[in-house]
Amino acid sequence: MTFPNNGAAPNVASVRRARADKRGKILKSAVKIFARKGFYNAKISEIARHAGIADGTVYLYFKNKDDILISLFEESMGNVIDAFQVKLAALNDPAEKLLAFIHHHLELVRNTPDLAAVLQLELRQSNKFLREYSGSRFNDYLNVISAIVHEGQEAGLFHKNLMPGIVKRALFGALDEFSTLWVLRKDKKYDLRDAGDQIGKLFLQGLLVERHDNPARKARAR
Repeated sequence: MTFPNNGAAPNVASVRRARADKRGKILKSAVKIFARKGFYNAKISEIARHAGIADGTVYLYFKNKDDILISLFEESMGNVIDAFQVKLAALNDPAEKLLAFIHHHLELVRNTPDLAAVLQLELRQSNKFLREYSGSRFNDYLNVISAIVHEGQEAGLFHKNLMPGIVKRALFGALDEFSTLWVLRKDKKYDLRDAGDQIGKLFLQGLLVERHDNPARKARAR
C-alpha cells in the first residue's frame, strides 16, 4: 500500500543536509569556545549558545566534549589532506612538493589561528584523545609526506637509505613544534614564510642526493 506524497514528508537529502549543517555549526562554535576559554573550561552549554541551538541538541550529534574535540580534529585533518592533494597535484618535482607541503601547513596555522590554537594546544588536554585516538586521519596526513619522500627516492633525487617513516615524523615534529611556538607567542615575532623556507632547506639538504645533474638540488641552490 502506498500513500500519496502531499509534501509533508521531508526530502531525505534535505534532512541529511540540515543535519550536516547543524553538525558543522556545532564544530565551528566549538573552535571559537575552545580557543577562547580552553578545552577544560569550555562548557557544552556555551558551545550550544554560540551555535544558536539548545544544549540537548549537541548530544544528538556528539557524546560529550571529548567527542566534539576528536571529531573536530578528524574533520579538520581530512580537509587539510584534501587541500594538500590539490596543491601537490600541480607539482612534479618532489623537492617542490615537500616545500609546498611545509608552507601550506604553516599557512593554515597563520590563516586559521583559532583552529590552530585548538589543534596545537587544546587537543593535548583531552585524556580521551591521548588514550583512545586510533590516529587514522593523522596517519593519512603523515603519509602525504612519506609518499613525497618515496617519489623522490624512486626518481633518484632523494637518498634511498633514508626511511620515509622516519622522515615524515621528523618533519611533522619540526612543523608541530614551530606551530605551537607561534600560537603561544602573542607578538608573533617569527615569520612563518621564512620559517618554512628554513625548515625546508634543512630537510632537503639531508634528503637530496649529491649529484651534479640533480635538477632539484640545482633549483634549491639558486
